[in-house]
Amino acid sequence: MAFQIKSDRKETENKTIRFPVSLIGQIENAIKQHDVTFSGFVIQACEYALENMDSPNEKGK
Repeated sequence: MAFQIKSDRKETENKTIRFPVSLIGQIENAIKQHDVTFSGFVIQACEYALENMDSPNEKGK
């Protein structure tokens, strides 16, 4: 199979979300030294949270 360059664009949908001003500042400070947008950081943080949530079965342990 030949090498194929694939777009890294994902299907997206706009959502409006309100952040506390202090949290926006913390996020902006955290991403200053990284090549990531605010939205990219939020997406990664949400994916991480979902992957690392305790399942309902683990809560009683």
